[in-house]
Amino acid sequence: MSSPSGIRIVGVGHHLPDIIEDNEQLCRNLDVTPEWIVEKTGIKRRYLAGPDETASGLALKAAQRALASAGVGAEGIDLVVACTFSADYTFPALSAKIHKDLGVKGGQIFDLQANCAGFVSGLTAASDRMAADPSVRNALVVGVELNSRYIDRANADSAIYHSDGAGAVVLGRDPGRGIIASSFHTDSSNYEAVRVRGGGSSFPVMGRGAPAETDVMELNGLATWKQAITHLPTVIRAACAKAQVDPKAVDFLVFHQANYNLIDYLVRKMGFDLSKTYTNVQEIGNTGAASVAIALSEAVERDLIAPDSLVVLAAVGAGFNFGASVWRWGPITVSGEV
Repeated sequence: MSSPSGIRIVGVGHHLPDIIEDNEQLCRNLDVTPEWIVEKTGIKRRYLAGPDETASGLALKAAQRALASAGVGAEGIDLVVACTFSADYTFPALSAKIHKDLGVKGGQIFDLQANCAGFVSGLTAASDRMAADPSVRNALVVGVELNSRYIDRANADSAIYHSDGAGAVVLGRDPGRGIIASSFHTDSSNYEAVRVRGGGSSFPVMGRGAPAETDVMELNGLATWKQAITHLPTVIRAACAKAQVDPKAVDFLVFHQANYNLIDYLVRKMGFDLSKTYTNVQEIGNTGAASVAIALSEAVERDLIAPDSLVVLAAVGAGFNFGASVWRWGPITVSGEV
C-alpha cells in the first residue's frame, strides 16, 4: 500500500434546514404515488430551505460544527473551499462569504463546481494544496446546495430527488494517516443530461426572454443511472490501484447519495456488503455537492468508521464527472450543536 499523505479529515459537521417535505406532501403536485417514489429511489422525505435561508447560512452552520469537531478555531484555517452550484451570488465566491462569516483572516479561498462530485473533487484539491504548501495548516472544505431553488416541484423527474443541506470537513496534518490516492474520470457524451441553463452566459439574466424551463433543473434519470453504473466502479478501482490497495481490503465506503437503489446496485456490483457503507438518502434526499459530506458526518456521529480504517469516498456529478479517493482514517471527535 502507498503511504498516506499525512493530510487527513480531522473534523466533520453538517446542517439541514428545518422544513421537511415527505412524499405525501410532494405527491399532491405530482402524478405519482408516495409508494412509487420509494420503490424507484428509496427516498421518503427531503429537507427544504426556507425563503430567508441562504447557501452561506447553511454552510456557516456546518462549518462551525466541523471546526468544533476538529478543535480548530477560525484563526487556524488557511484555505476555504466551497463546493456548490447554488451559491448566494454568481460572484463573489461563496467561499469568500464563508471566510467572512467565520472570521477567518488571510489565506486562500475558491469555489469548485463539479456538481454532485464537487465535494470529493474539493477534498482532493484542498489536500493537494496542503501537500504543496506546508504553510497551509488546516483547510475547510464545505459542500452545500440549495437545490430547491432550481426545482419545479410539479416535475417528478427532479422533484422526487433533490433536497437542501450543507456538510463540511476540516483537513489537518497527521503523519501516517490521511488521503492516499484519488482518481477522476469524465465522460462528457451526456453533457446535457443534467443541467440548469438559466443564469449562464448563454441564458443571461438580463434581457434574455428565455422560456421558464431554462431556470429549473432538467434531469435525465436513465442517462444518469447508466453513467454511474458504468464509470463509478471503474474510478473506485482506479483510486484503489493508485493507492496499491485491493478493493476487498476497503473497510468503509461513502457514496454520493443520489438514489438508494443506485447505491445498493453499485455496492453489490463491486462485491461489497451494504454493511460497509452508510446511506441517508432515504431520509434526506439528494443534497448534491453536500451529500457525501453530510453522509460522512452522520457516519462519524454513529461511530461507523474506526480509526485506521481504509475509507473510500466516491461520487458522480453532472457533465458527467466521477471521482473517488482512498483514505487512512484517523480519530474524530463529534461536535454537538453550535
